[in-house]
Amino acid sequence: MSNFDITIIGSGPGGYVAAIRCAQLGMKTAIIEKYNTLGGTCLNVGCIPSKALLDSSEHYHNATHNFEEHGIDVENVAANITQMVKRKNDVVSQTCDGVKFLMDKNKIEVFTGLGSIIDKNSVKVAHQDGKETIIQTKNILLSTGSKPNFFPGMEPDKKRILTSTELLNMTEIPKKMIVIGGGVIGLELGSVFGRLGTQIEVVEFAKTIVPTMDKTMVKELTKVLKKGGFKFHLQHKVQNVKNTGKGVKLTALNKKNEEITLEADYCLVAVGRKPYTEGLGLENIGLSTNNKGQIEVNDNLQTSIPTIFAIGDVIKGPMLAHKAEEEGVFVAEFLAGQKPHINYNLIPGVVYTWPEVASVGKTEDELISEGKEVKIGVFPIKALGRARASMDIAGTIKVIADKDTDEVLGVHMIAPRAADLIMEAVTAMEYRASAEDMARICHPHPTYSEGVKEAALAATENRALHI
Repeated sequence: MSNFDITIIGSGPGGYVAAIRCAQLGMKTAIIEKYNTLGGTCLNVGCIPSKALLDSSEHYHNATHNFEEHGIDVENVAANITQMVKRKNDVVSQTCDGVKFLMDKNKIEVFTGLGSIIDKNSVKVAHQDGKETIIQTKNILLSTGSKPNFFPGMEPDKKRILTSTELLNMTEIPKKMIVIGGGVIGLELGSVFGRLGTQIEVVEFAKTIVPTMDKTMVKELTKVLKKGGFKFHLQHKVQNVKNTGKGVKLTALNKKNEEITLEADYCLVAVGRKPYTEGLGLENIGLSTNNKGQIEVNDNLQTSIPTIFAIGDVIKGPMLAHKAEEEGVFVAEFLAGQKPHINYNLIPGVVYTWPEVASVGKTEDELISEGKEVKIGVFPIKALGRARASMDIAGTIKVIADKDTDEVLGVHMIAPRAADLIMEAVTAMEYRASAEDMARICHPHPTYSEGVKEAALAATENRALHI
């Protein structure tokens, strides 16, 4: 029997960050993880491994496409996918070990096993050896994340019909791959193998890829990916996917309701993720999930039982590691009697293709639907000296501001290192900056960040300087 101030079930970015903040605030903290490594989906089979493979494949792509232009002569360049996966595994191992170090440093007790709720102040840990530990705790935080989603007819067999989890460990470069889903996961992992020479065909039910993205970014990203060899089948409804033994066969209905057939070596099912709450014992305390499988919480991230909180992918909102982290800190500080806040409108989103796509705030269509009168500034990346110097000239930056007040309402970009550039916009918008404010800030030259300044200038009486 153990007693804690808070017990956290799930050690992903939301859970382990919450644990650290709770410990910093003086709480006796426990964290439960059913797998042998900490870090959850993000560190083990999500954000970190996918970025490792994206970087490796981008290096290969540059060696085979751009090095000669830079004056670098290389011969017999080959993609060693086995080494790429090994390096990815090393990165994952180091990162997960880092989380374990942080747990030890902050004196957080780690329990390995399946955590489930007994009552509002008790949790059971079922260990792999069959033994059980009962934890008494003042508060419980649920941060069990999500798992890959799929629809009838596209059930993964983990052999030829894969989820992102299996694809991240594949040591074969297929000639052709079908990707079901034109969202973030499908486009990122499609990019990994597309750069290595795999023909990628994306089947998407919506009218566009990444349909939640600003329309200017959708158009630009589609153009970039098509140039890279992607083929898109938009407004297609998948009927079924079959493992033929040596490959896969997919049938779908197009927008005219005509059946089409696609064949490939493998199929990646990337139609989003769904909350993972199995085995949590919600029924033991009268908690249920909504029609999306999410746990309902109030503005303080409490469930209907005040001692039980939930964060991250198991509640509403975008399934993003950094969103879960902010929520984890929020819960810790709320329990400590502080007054934390989260502005969900200012949680940035990123697609790690190349160039990267990043956004914060509202899209143009969202603002128009809300009846907002806006002014828009757009600046092409190719007009930047730094872009020409690095040969990364694809992309654009878009700043949307209120027509009357000039407050920045949304920033969207496709650019080299957009994942880092977007933070200028997040910071400015957190302080309710105007487009004029962003335009007046001195940016170093030559940098990609100058594109943000120029787009802000373009939104301010069309004052862009370098176009």
